Amino acid sequence: MEIITREDIEAPVDFVFGQVTDFQTFERQAMRRGADVKRRDRLPAPGKGSGWDVIFKFRGKDRRLAAEVTQFEAPVLLRLDTASGGIDGVTMVELVPLARTRTRLTTRTTLGATGLTAKLLLQSLRLARGTLTRRMQGRVASFAADVEARFARQG
Repeated sequence: MEIITREDIEAPVDFVFGQVTDFQTFERQAMRRGADVKRRDRLPAPGKGSGWDVIFKFRGKDRRLAAEVTQFEAPVLLRLDTASGGIDGVTMVELVPLARTRTRLTTRTTLGATGLTAKLLLQSLRLARGTLTRRMQGRVASFAADVEARFARQG
């Protein structure tokens, strides 16, 4: 299953990449939503090898997720590999400079299942694909608006 979003942001590509790789902010957001987030690495700056162990509730059950940055090409590409209960995911975040102060953000999330239980869960997610895509698009649009606001305040 694949979910793709695209959003144009009124900010330079370097600024947007800095916001995309502000992992501490994303960690705090997840914790505010009730997730338990533990950092697995001791890297001084965001980069390849950054990783997390996350516990969150989904459909009434605690789920465990392991995530790791496996590709980090500043300022245009970030790849995050995830694994949770037999469902493996890859999220690619690509940034394309459209102009000096305009950047296109594209996210591509691909999910695959390895076990029977995971395949059943993934099948139910496929049935809700439209809803998931709308929610993901809304989150990316909200992120884009926040980045634009931060850039406007900065300069």
